[in-house]
Amino acid sequence: HMGISRDSRHKRRATGGKQKAYRKKRKFELGRPPAMTKLGAKRIHPVRVRGGAIKFRALRLESGNFSWGSESVTRKTRILGVVYNASNNELVRTNTLVKSAVIQIDATPFRQWYEQHYGVALGAKKAKAAPAAAKKDEKPAEAAAAKPAAEEGPKKQSGHVKAKLALRNKTRTIESAVDDQFTTGRLYAVISSR
Repeated sequence: HMGISRDSRHKRRATGGKQKAYRKKRKFELGRPPAMTKLGAKRIHPVRVRGGAIKFRALRLESGNFSWGSESVTRKTRILGVVYNASNNELVRTNTLVKSAVIQIDATPFRQWYEQHYGVALGAKKAKAAPAAAKKDEKPAEAAAAKPAAEEGPKKQSGHVKAKLALRNKTRTIESAVDDQFTTGRLYAVISSR
């Protein structure tokens, strides 16, 4: 019967000549249909593979584990939609999750981490701080200006925590494009796992 096969006996030689079929298909040469993982309520099927191991075939997913490389922080967050796929526009239209697809994810877990780690609220500060161009030049000054605003609220901080945040803010940098994404509450991400 017909099946997906990973052998090369059915293909032509490099010179263009046809190869004789000297045997039938073998179980160890099998291939399986693509998962075509869609966006939706989590649905994962176990697949028994060679050697008795189990692979987990994701048919629908709604969240994933995403890493912010420059900050070395990883959070589980919701996937909101597929926005670009270099190989096929059809995969964007049908919200199909494949490796190297560009997607949008919920920024909330990363925003919360950033606020706790640096004491700076991303996205919210855009409304009042208009001069974004001057941001790079006067980083420590801006950090110092942003701090009293945070302390005016109910949040109390020990001197040790204040010193720790001040130290972190000395070397803090965030790309303006990423900052803009935080204002919308949606971050762009690329799927790196199969």
